[in-house]
Amino acid sequence: MKTSLRARQADLARALREAVLPARLLFVAKTTLAVGLAWTIAPHMPGVADEYPYYAPLGALVSMYPTLMGSVRSSLQTLLGLATGIGLASLVALTLGPTWWTIPLVIGVGVLLSGTGWFGAGREYVPIAALFVLVIGGQDAEDFSFGYLAQMAVGVIVGLLVNVLIAPAPLTQVAAARVGAFRAQLSRHLHDIGDAVTDSWPPERTHWADDAASLADTTATLRETLAEADESRRGNPRARGARGETQQMHEQLAALDRIAHLIRDISDATADTIWERPAALPLDPALPEPLSAACHAVADVIAQHDPSSRESHRLRGEATRAVRLLLERVDDRTVDSRSSMGPGVLTVMHLRRILLILSGPAGAASDDTE
Repeated sequence: MKTSLRARQADLARALREAVLPARLLFVAKTTLAVGLAWTIAPHMPGVADEYPYYAPLGALVSMYPTLMGSVRSSLQTLLGLATGIGLASLVALTLGPTWWTIPLVIGVGVLLSGTGWFGAGREYVPIAALFVLVIGGQDAEDFSFGYLAQMAVGVIVGLLVNVLIAPAPLTQVAAARVGAFRAQLSRHLHDIGDAVTDSWPPERTHWADDAASLADTTATLRETLAEADESRRGNPRARGARGETQQMHEQLAALDRIAHLIRDISDATADTIWERPAALPLDPALPEPLSAACHAVADVIAQHDPSSRESHRLRGEATRAVRLLLERVDDRTVDSRSSMGPGVLTVMHLRRILLILSGPAGAASDDTE
């Protein structure tokens, strides 16, 4: 219960922080500006369009998107959805007219078309536009259709211009921060395992075992974040000159994803042993100290953001020695006990593999060839 409460509090704090990030505040300001400009321009539209000025701010609102290409795509899809819905409604208005059965029929066809995947972000506007034309437009369906589509187009154009003239910042910094936070999360988790094996059993802190499953969810969320960062760079003049940033983050995430799987495996095996679950294997009494030291040493290496720094090299050397000492102890105890099964064996194998992954492509290659 306490772990769940802490997790909810952490999620709430993270959501509040993200709501006031500079990129989000800029997006809010641009949306406000676009809606205001659209509302100012709408009454000056020619013909009957000036009778429906309230659709221009709506068009500006639906055109706003955190990325330039996303804004263009969602705007075109919305206009396509509107035009399709208006076309369906106009066909009925010019033939059978709006009745108790033609309106539901057209809405049904609109909902059917919206499920084809052709309209993307504008799929909901196919039935909505048809309904508005038939119900609100009524006898003046033709004039309403023109005003509705024209004002929405005005709002969309205003929104696109605002998004182009005030280009959003690429989301690479946000993605980099989240990848760094994931790195720190993995390091903390391995530190917690190192503490758990030397604490009195069962240990007082159990969140490390409960949180192991969340590592996979974090990886999936980060992949979405990196995809958004890639999208934010397309067509964005503020993204020039830094082409390798997201590629490097993709490589880092791939490595951290592999490490997360290994840490989850260590966590599960250790938890099985501590709480004597059905899959538990005994931990040799001679192993907790060197196993804990190796976990802490490797966790320190994981936390390093710059693998080429002097500090990273020093910590990697210490971790290599700690893992080697653990391996020697495991080998000795395997011979003495005539048993090669146990969490110590699995942990030393995974810690060694983590160090190989952290050493870069060369280490990963040697890991795969063993």
